[in-house]
Amino acid sequence: MNFDGEDLSRKALADRLPGDETHVFRDCDLTETDLWGAPLAGARFESCVLDQTDFRKADLDGASFTGGGGMRTRFNDADLIDVTFTDVDLSSAQFGGALLTDVSFTGCRMIGTSLTASRGTGFKLSRSNLTLANLGGCSLRGELIEGVRFDDADLSGCDFTEATFSDCRLIGTRLLQTKFAKADLRGADLGQPDDAKLRAFAGAVINQTQANAILAARGITVV
Repeated sequence: MNFDGEDLSRKALADRLPGDETHVFRDCDLTETDLWGAPLAGARFESCVLDQTDFRKADLDGASFTGGGGMRTRFNDADLIDVTFTDVDLSSAQFGGALLTDVSFTGCRMIGTSLTASRGTGFKLSRSNLTLANLGGCSLRGELIEGVRFDDADLSGCDFTEATFSDCRLIGTRLLQTKFAKADLRGADLGQPDDAKLRAFAGAVINQTQANAILAARGITVV
């Protein structure tokens, strides 16, 4: 089924969507729309308003989201395998309990987004703003993380083993029991990490400039 420019806000749509069709939503208003448990495998969402849209327990395998977005979209306990989010506003979105496998977030605004307690093999991040996000316990092991802002994000318990950070910011992040073994942090702005953060960075690779800044902040001059 195709929906073009429709106002579907506050409607219950799950029962209207046949499970054997691919659904396309273009320029639709899905504010507070109930898509709980909906069959949305392969669906396309293009420039849609997603304020408080309810995708809980929906089957979104292979779906794509391009443009649009909104606040507090709920993906709790949904299936998201091979899903792509491109240039979407996912501020304060909730992914708790969601199955995230081979999901990609590219160019997304994810301020305050919660990915903690998600399941699956993980996701990829590129050119996205995760300020104040909660990724507690997530794994980005071995990933190339490019152009991502993690300012004041909670990365406690995350696994960044052998990950590569390029043009990223890790200012004010919470790093309780976070793993950076063999991670390449040379392309990251570490700010002025305190001793606790330096312990979290154990095993990571940094550059000479970063090392000098860390030592200078502790009154040590490198010549």
